[in-house]
Amino acid sequence: MMLLFKLIGYDFSIIDVIDVALVILLLFELYRLVRGTLGINIFFGMLVIYVSYRLVKFMNLDLLTEILGQFVNAGVITLLIVFQPEIRKFLLQLGKIGRVDGENLWDVIRGAKKERTKQQDFDTNEIVTALDYFSKNNIGSLLVFFSAFKLNDFSNPGVKINAVISAKLLESIFEKSSPLHDGAVIISQNRLVFAGSVLPVSESPLVPERVGLRHRAAIGITEETEAIAVIVSEETGQISYAHRGKIIMNIPMVELQKVVHEALLG
Repeated sequence: MMLLFKLIGYDFSIIDVIDVALVILLLFELYRLVRGTLGINIFFGMLVIYVSYRLVKFMNLDLLTEILGQFVNAGVITLLIVFQPEIRKFLLQLGKIGRVDGENLWDVIRGAKKERTKQQDFDTNEIVTALDYFSKNNIGSLLVFFSAFKLNDFSNPGVKINAVISAKLLESIFEKSSPLHDGAVIISQNRLVFAGSVLPVSESPLVPERVGLRHRAAIGITEETEAIAVIVSEETGQISYAHRGKIIMNIPMVELQKVVHEALLG
């Protein structure tokens, strides 16, 4: 790469290599904060504008440089407003690292990782237990897993629950007499965040005609976000899941266990 820059007349030093590497690392961390939310579209949009700005500036296109420069300047403020919760979370994580109080940092990280893994295993079993109950009793349900959930991404997020994941709680939410039965449950950060959520329904002609509204809603939310949605059919009791706008029908329990565990990991 350094040879390529030299050929086009750009003096690329080791400092520039470090600079580029740090920028890539920063962008990657920002991407991790917003992936799984509709904010990812804003992130990529701002990235495209900035790259375009640097390109037109390099080509000495003064008018386009001035126009795009205004978007870049306003973009910093826009990012701070849109991604305020994510930035706050990132700064809190940095603060925790700075307050180790003499303990071995690796031990702290390793201990936290073990605790998270244990919690995710417990939550996975609770969710799979509930889904197995729904399947055997033909109770329709829709669970949506987000690595990072933003309230602003939904016009009707439903009823706020913010509870510990529990099979009994899920069963009570999707009981046919429950007023929240027809909506979706939002799961994020190992919590039941919302219930009775209304999701966008996919209008894609590629969606199989035989699927119902729950399945179309599951496909719809995964078309717009990085979420994973798990559906139990009320007619057949079959369990399916959707990701990135595609749906896998009638999965066995072994695969369901894996899908739920990976969904909780984000």
